[in-house]
Amino acid sequence: MSGHGPLQPAVSRASGPLRGEAAVPGDKSVSHRALILGALAVGRTEVSGLLEGEDVLGTGRAMRAFGAKVERLGPGDWRVEGVGVGGFMEPEDVIDCGNAGTGVRLIMGAAATTDLSATFTGDASLRRRPMGRVLTPLAQFGATHAGRRGGKLPLTLTGAQSPLPVSYLLPMASAQVKSAVLLAGLNAPGETSVIEPEATRDHTERMLRGFGAEVSVEARPEGGKIIRLQGRPELRPQKVAVPRDPSSAAFPLCAALIVPGSEVLCPRVGINPTRAGLFLTLQEMGADLVFENETVEGGEPAADLRARFSGNLKGIEIPPERAPSMIDEYPILAVVAAFATGETVMRGVKELRAKESDRIAAMEAGLRACGVTTESDEDTLIVHGRGAGDVEGGGFVICHLDHRIAMSHLVLGLAARRPVTIDDFGAVGTSFPGFAPIMAALGAQIALA
Repeated sequence: MSGHGPLQPAVSRASGPLRGEAAVPGDKSVSHRALILGALAVGRTEVSGLLEGEDVLGTGRAMRAFGAKVERLGPGDWRVEGVGVGGFMEPEDVIDCGNAGTGVRLIMGAAATTDLSATFTGDASLRRRPMGRVLTPLAQFGATHAGRRGGKLPLTLTGAQSPLPVSYLLPMASAQVKSAVLLAGLNAPGETSVIEPEATRDHTERMLRGFGAEVSVEARPEGGKIIRLQGRPELRPQKVAVPRDPSSAAFPLCAALIVPGSEVLCPRVGINPTRAGLFLTLQEMGADLVFENETVEGGEPAADLRARFSGNLKGIEIPPERAPSMIDEYPILAVVAAFATGETVMRGVKELRAKESDRIAAMEAGLRACGVTTESDEDTLIVHGRGAGDVEGGGFVICHLDHRIAMSHLVLGLAARRPVTIDDFGAVGTSFPGFAPIMAALGAQIALA
């Protein structure tokens, strides 16, 4: 768990070429949703390839607390006996979601239209994150909450006794808020709709359809989409094969792009267009990154991704409308940008300031400590690339309990002239528990300090 126990500093240093296959864990977004929708279906849902990171395990514990039977059958293989839409029981104890912003917001949505009260908390990082953006639309269904000012955890959510359907215009692009509203709409009568100003990841819509809900999606002439859900469906249990996580695959793939002589294959990675912005951006930067064996897993497109070092990456300007499809990948992209020639301009990224940490500030501090020039404003990050082999390294990086900041800087150290040290490796387990052994198997030099 992040935020518990003593800090675990870790160091990465230049290694030889990275070579081999990186079988990264299952997709975190799809894993959360598979457990939640399995709990809301009537009967037995079987999930394979589930990510067994701390965030997703917390969602599994929460579903048990609401009355579903959730059991692990083997590595990545889980079974959920659901209680049906509206069937959640009131939990006897506090629901601790650890570091999982996705988990807590989706679970609140799923619980908001059932007549019960549930108290939610999380680790130090999650308790700092704003929940108001999801509590506002849930209040329109009739849910109420009590807790700390600013809608921060811990808080108690009381579900609506007689929920009303809602039509909600998202004030900003957020797949978590959209998903919370759709999950709340399951137990409201009539039609619930979400209007999103720009498209965000659509795992919830895809999986709701797979479980038998009636969901329609319509493009808006002015951009974005309207998603409509018919309330009170009987969700049918499913067999869900979770594709591998593109956000996790980003680390070994990006490491291969900056470490000379490397070639890494990541099999069966999810390439949902609402998540694949990083891969498109890397190709635009001149990366040798190819998709092989494209297929569909659990309603989600997937492919084998192969990355090779070429040494001729160039900085580009990334359009702001691409941000929702790669919001979690900007930290590792900033590292790749350091090894490119010229400046990489990332616009429309203010959402990064409200993640597990202020990721813009954290990345700037880490990159500067390693000799890379950056600049930023509220909504923009610019990295002045130094070119292949010309990043000094040697920095000590404060990760702020943020797994992506930690892993990104460890990747940087693999291609820098001097080793890079991070203050705490413990946070990595929240999303990518196998990071260290997978990277070591490729030849990476990463160790606890």
